[in-house]
Amino acid sequence: MQDSGYDVPDFIIVKREDGLHTSGIKKLYDAVKIGMGIPCVIKPANQGSSIGATVLTSDDYASFEKALLKSFFIRKLKSTEWKIMSRKEQVIYIRDISDIREGIGFPMNMISPGKQVTVYHPEELLKKISSYFEKASDDVFLEAHQGESEVLIESFLRGKEFSCIVVQDENNNPVALPPTEIRKGQELYDYRSKYLPGLSRKITPIDLPSEQIETIAKDCCKLFINMHFNVYARIDGFITDEGKVFLNDPNTTSGMLPSSFFFHQAAEIGLNPSRFLTYIIHTSIRQRILSSMNNPDYGQLLTRLDDLMHDEKSSSTRKKKVAVILGGYSSERHISVESGRNIYEKLSSSSQYEPFPVFLSGNDKEYSLYKIPVNILLKDNADDIKEKIEHYSIHPFIKRIQQNAESITQKFASGNSLMSPKKISYAELTKEVDAVFIALHGRPGEDGTVQKELDKLGIPFNGSSSATSAITINKYNTNRLFEKNGLLVPKDIIVKKEDCLKETISLFKNIEKQLGLPFIAKPIDDGCSSAVKKIHDIKEFDAYVKLVFRETEGKDAAASEILKIKPKEEFPIKTAFLAEELIRKKSAAHMLEVTGGLLTHATKKGKTYELFEASETLSEGDVLSLEEKFLAGEGQNITPARYAKNPAARQKISNTVKEELKKAAKLLDIDGYARIDAFVRIYKNGKVEVIFIEVNSLPGMTPATCIFHQTAINGYTPFQFIDNILNYGFTKTKKLK
Repeated sequence: MQDSGYDVPDFIIVKREDGLHTSGIKKLYDAVKIGMGIPCVIKPANQGSSIGATVLTSDDYASFEKALLKSFFIRKLKSTEWKIMSRKEQVIYIRDISDIREGIGFPMNMISPGKQVTVYHPEELLKKISSYFEKASDDVFLEAHQGESEVLIESFLRGKEFSCIVVQDENNNPVALPPTEIRKGQELYDYRSKYLPGLSRKITPIDLPSEQIETIAKDCCKLFINMHFNVYARIDGFITDEGKVFLNDPNTTSGMLPSSFFFHQAAEIGLNPSRFLTYIIHTSIRQRILSSMNNPDYGQLLTRLDDLMHDEKSSSTRKKKVAVILGGYSSERHISVESGRNIYEKLSSSSQYEPFPVFLSGNDKEYSLYKIPVNILLKDNADDIKEKIEHYSIHPFIKRIQQNAESITQKFASGNSLMSPKKISYAELTKEVDAVFIALHGRPGEDGTVQKELDKLGIPFNGSSSATSAITINKYNTNRLFEKNGLLVPKDIIVKKEDCLKETISLFKNIEKQLGLPFIAKPIDDGCSSAVKKIHDIKEFDAYVKLVFRETEGKDAAASEILKIKPKEEFPIKTAFLAEELIRKKSAAHMLEVTGGLLTHATKKGKTYELFEASETLSEGDVLSLEEKFLAGEGQNITPARYAKNPAARQKISNTVKEELKKAAKLLDIDGYARIDAFVRIYKNGKVEVIFIEVNSLPGMTPATCIFHQTAINGYTPFQFIDNILNYGFTKTKKLK
């Protein structure tokens, strides 16, 4: 890029053979300090997504060495460092280094003086390191089997970071989609910030004067041409406070997760993800025709795709119209947006359905529904969508890009994809839809409020009735129903706000006496994992009380620190919460936490339940977080659950668990689908106990949620599972009529 006349930051290229010796690293450190200075960016030369990268802010040799080795995918581990770790800390170290996003990944080489072994599994690595440091004190180097050959050290750029997707139009000319500004909570826009929703903000277009946005767009199009790119590219860069543009990372393949720039920017010209992918495939085939000198196979393929697109547009009037309601005002509103977007995309990719997104906004007293366009649907999160609805406008630059991209959108976009947000009532919804998919989590979707309104108008919907939802939203009432019918539940106590007004010591002692320590504190009537904390002592109890019973949205800093509340973590305000016994292994040989999905089917004899293989849930903290349950790259679910090593024994236990979950579903009269969380104790004599934690009548439907892993075992694609849910809703509504 420098040879082509583009501005680039100062940089040094470090070869692997030069960067792995102490003397070489020290010389390099001195050169960086004197030359470009610190802070600086140290990153692998041939990796994407900021894997292995560090923004070095500390002016000390140890930090520099660590950052450099990290970019070569090498870790140096000292004996003293390992030995002061607790066993839990050692396990966390192994877990983190095993993760390619933040560590090295497998296979890796363990190198000690005179010896090198290749390790393939975290447990094996833990044993080998522990065994080595029992006898030796020399440093160990952990090295990726296929590490990096070069590292790039760049001067740190101050300004605004952006990413711009450039596509080819129908005439093979480059069109820059609206550049997105990246606002991050840390200096480095790493893998997690790029691909996990909520860890950074995306502002489209970048918050700059129109002339500077035009400059970025022109530079990106120029680079697209100069580097002979085809079809599309993602070009990352910086614009300094002085207006100088640096294009430092052209990518011929962009990340394609739902939260990626790829779809975020395409939505601004009216293309939803499936239609944008259709456009990319169509353009790619055209490009193959040009590069292959009109190979007839590609020509036939393009004709076939054109015919399918024509048939799809012609069949639009025969498709079932489905409103996907998402958002809401609960602490799970952001997860609801992820679920709703996934449902919307699966339905819009099908030949049977024509979905449109409906955003729900408000509070416990009143709420409103808004029909929204795809570019608002793909904003960062629920709060961002709400803000765009309330202050809707079209940026002049986006208007121009929409005009420039008309040759694309006329052929590939749906008719009303760039409509303005429109407030809509349930009565008006009746005239526009055949069904509603409720993708809300927490109130007012999981408590039966929305279902009541849809029932009044005879609109088919997914999931259980309003009566069932009113029970499942309340964990205390659900527990009492289960307890009454012989199902196992943890001991629990309702803690009311008025009980805590005077003092909390005697209340805490009473809870400790009945439930023991530690115990779980959680809302009675909110979604799963929201404000769920393990309470070890009076200090943590007081902090929880202070947060959950606060009068305003702002969270007490001291209480948040005690409970390790993350900066953006939701913590709802309530008038009561549930103190619940911590489930313990007791005398069982094995205990695990599971979550099991189910699907209902309508038959001539009535309703039947199909139970899926439950997933084993593993958390990084005391309890499973919302992110770990529903977001790609967070937490870990193992499907099917590891009840036993022997396959036959595992299946026998699984069948017992399924039967218990089915009993719970029948007691609650679950409809459509659900997900049930529980702990399973397995004893040496074969006895199996299932202790119920929670029933989710509208479980998360994000792309990463484990319910899709479970349904896949039974042969369902994600769309087929969603289609079954909707068809059950149609059947149920017909029967009621």
